[in-house]
Amino acid sequence: MDTLAIDRRPHRPGEKRPAYARICDTLRASIEAGTLPPGAVLLEGPLAHLFGSSRSPVKQALAQLESEGLARRFEGRGLLAGAVGAPLRLDLGRQHLTPDGADEGREPDAATALYYVIEQEILLRSLFGRFRINELALARHHGVGRTVARDLLQKAQQAGIVVKEDAHWWTVPLDEGRLRDLYRLRELLEPAALVEAAGHLPNDVLGTVAARLTAAIGRFPRLSIGELNELEQDIHATCLGFCPNRAILEALYRSRASLISGKHMQSILMGPEGTDPFLEEHASIVSALQAGRVEAAAAALLAHLSASREKGVERLAAYHRRFSAPAIAYIMD
Repeated sequence: MDTLAIDRRPHRPGEKRPAYARICDTLRASIEAGTLPPGAVLLEGPLAHLFGSSRSPVKQALAQLESEGLARRFEGRGLLAGAVGAPLRLDLGRQHLTPDGADEGREPDAATALYYVIEQEILLRSLFGRFRINELALARHHGVGRTVARDLLQKAQQAGIVVKEDAHWWTVPLDEGRLRDLYRLRELLEPAALVEAAGHLPNDVLGTVAARLTAAIGRFPRLSIGELNELEQDIHATCLGFCPNRAILEALYRSRASLISGKHMQSILMGPEGTDPFLEEHASIVSALQAGRVEAAAAALLAHLSASREKGVERLAAYHRRFSAPAIAYIMD
């Protein structure tokens, strides 16, 4: 593979870097800092959405990283982050990216914002059962191309809220039984994953998680869905992502629907003035990790998950009492 020449001159204010250079620099910094875990699968489509770009600059950036030895090929689609680590399939988000300096202060890109809208629409309909999703109607409803719509649905599929069967997309029903089952899986595996991850979790990553959490506590409840997602991902994906047991992480990945439903129902049911102690629960986990009290951190995580399960069930019941199935243009009865 040809090596791409990246311009590494200092970036001057007002000077626009090529998209591939910005993407490459951010991915490089994230891999080196450990926020993008070793073995994380890097796919062009999800990364293009994450950076708000087309696939071409992402492809260039990945080729450069491969030439530098910071990404490598494997028997599957995409590349793996870092020089070591078994394949780890994550729903990559801003929490996995370390700004390289030029991107600091940048607002979430339009593609990410659109995904959160679609994620909420699909999830809220899935609370009432299984329904077919029309890919073309989704593209027209949100004013995007068919390829973009398909990529968004594939991301929702990775999150466990849609499935593709017989060439059609379907919502995955989320009722109380499934919600409890998903949380039970997390209660069994997440504390164990945290214990194994603790010895591999870089101090700077943990410091970043702690700083973001402190800032959020100061601003709560004025937090967006995207910010709530990042805070959840910090504990339940980024920190746990350093667990060397890939089998545990793969099993946990299938429980993501419970995490997604929680953040949306919190926003819908609690309103802008609502309060929820989950930030303090996260803080107790992080402080225990920073103090080296790994078993205490695992116990705090288990208590947090148990409380979240019951809150999730209560919110689900409250939602059904207050609302009926929403009419969404691209989801068919």
